[in-house]
Amino acid sequence: MSDIDQTLSGKRALVTGATSGIGRAAALLFASRGAAVVGLGRGARALESLAAASNGAVRPLRADLSVEAERARAVEAAVSLLGGLDVLVNCAGMLEGGTIETTTLESFDRTMDLNVRALLDVTRRALPALIAARGNVVNVSSVAGARAFPGVLAYCVSKAAVDQITRCAALELAEKGVRVNAVSPGVVVTALHRRGGMNEQDYAAFLERSKLTHPLGRTGSAEEVAELIAFLASERASWITGAAFPIDGGRGQTCAR
Repeated sequence: MSDIDQTLSGKRALVTGATSGIGRAAALLFASRGAAVVGLGRGARALESLAAASNGAVRPLRADLSVEAERARAVEAAVSLLGGLDVLVNCAGMLEGGTIETTTLESFDRTMDLNVRALLDVTRRALPALIAARGNVVNVSSVAGARAFPGVLAYCVSKAAVDQITRCAALELAEKGVRVNAVSPGVVVTALHRRGGMNEQDYAAFLERSKLTHPLGRTGSAEEVAELIAFLASERASWITGAAFPIDGGRGQTCAR
C-alpha cells in the first residue's frame, strides 16, 4: 500500500451530497483510503447503492438539507455514528438556469438555500466536533464562483458566496486549529446540469462545446475532483487554509468565446 493510500486512515468524515457526482466519488475515495465515512443524501436507493459500492465502508444517512430540522438531525447523527468528526466535505448543491431577466425569486431562493444557507448551517453545527479534533472542512465550489457565466446567475452568486464563506471561516477558525478550503471545478460529468433542467440533447452539446471552452480539451471527472478533496483533507495539506483551488482544465483562465 502506498503512502497516499494511507493518508486518510483513521479519519472520520461526513460527506454531504454523497449519492451522486463529486460527493459520491469523494465518499468512496475516502473510504478506500481508510477513513470512516458517513455519506449523506436524500435518495434511499442511491444511498443503498453507495453503501454497496463501498462494501459497507460508507455508512449511509438520509436527510434533506433544504430542511433545517433535518440538517440538525443529520449532523448530530453523523457525529454520533463516527464518534467525532475530522473532516466535513460539503458537496450538496444544485443548479437552475436563469438570467438576470428570467431568474425568479423562488429559483434564486432555492439555489441560495441549498448551496449557501445549508452549507453554512451544516458547517456551523459540525464545528464543535471539528474543533475538538482540530479537523478541517472542504467545500465544493465552482469555477462559477470566480468567473461569471451567462444563464446561471443564481448558481454563480451562490458559489461566489461559498468562496467567501471559505475565506472568512478559515480566518476565524485558524486559531482553533481548523482548516477550511474549497475546490472549484470546471465542467464535470455529473447529474448537476440535467437535474437543473437540461435535456439529454442539450447536455450532449454542452459537453461537446466544453472541449473548446476548457484549454485542456475535455471535461473533468468526479474522481479527479475527489482526489483534490482528499489531498486538502489530509495532513499533506496541513499548512493550507482559506484557498479555493481551481480544478477546471484551465477554464478559469480563459476569456469568453
